[in-house]
Amino acid sequence: MRLGYLKTFMDGTLGSRTALMLDGTGVQITTREELEDLIRRAAAAGWPVAVHAIGDRANRDALDAFEATRDAWKPSGLRQRVEHAQCLDAADVRRFAEIGVACSVQFSHAPSDRDLAERFWGERLEGAYAFRSLLDSGAVVANGSDAPVEELDPLAGVRAGVLRTDDDRSGWRTRESLTVEQAIVASTVTPAWLAGDERRRGRLLPGFLADLVVLSRDPCTCPADELESVEVVSTMVGGRWVFRPPPWD
Repeated sequence: MRLGYLKTFMDGTLGSRTALMLDGTGVQITTREELEDLIRRAAAAGWPVAVHAIGDRANRDALDAFEATRDAWKPSGLRQRVEHAQCLDAADVRRFAEIGVACSVQFSHAPSDRDLAERFWGERLEGAYAFRSLLDSGAVVANGSDAPVEELDPLAGVRAGVLRTDDDRSGWRTRESLTVEQAIVASTVTPAWLAGDERRRGRLLPGFLADLVVLSRDPCTCPADELESVEVVSTMVGGRWVFRPPPWD
């Protein structure tokens, strides 16, 4: 049996309007003080903590708690993370890197949430789904699918991170767009690091698990508006072809 993260929740969600915001709206599930206690107790047991935080107040409280407890978890090298980090106050963007807390986000949330975010967070969009700003600040940014809330499709997540749209509209807040390489690294290399598997997963290297896909095109060289055409030709898991083995047409 393998243990992962201790999961806790600071607030609710954007769609239900229960995300905890600096203006006082939303629902508080775990207080900063309660989270500090959880982090310290988890650190004593050798567990990192993954904190669900959507609103700007929830994210600030989570960061404050991690910062206040660094003496407990930093020496052990625990890889703490905030899940989602969807809406951030501009002053908090740089704090992830400064404190050493990873952002476990979902690139697909930006295009799928854009209408609700415009409606409910109109004055707070500067720090909403700020993936490029987080990366530029030096933060560790890992991308996931959040399935079954979103589609379990890694390539769709990469496209969302690069194009910031999933329909026929132009990209949303494209200043936060990533390069294809950044999106792929965030979807492969970084999650392996968060899981403590960076010496056996996430890269194509001798001695690593041979979990890989063969793509129809190189996504790093094809035009961004043609990323939709990139398809999985074949899949290998643990060194065994499990989908459409070679030879290929």
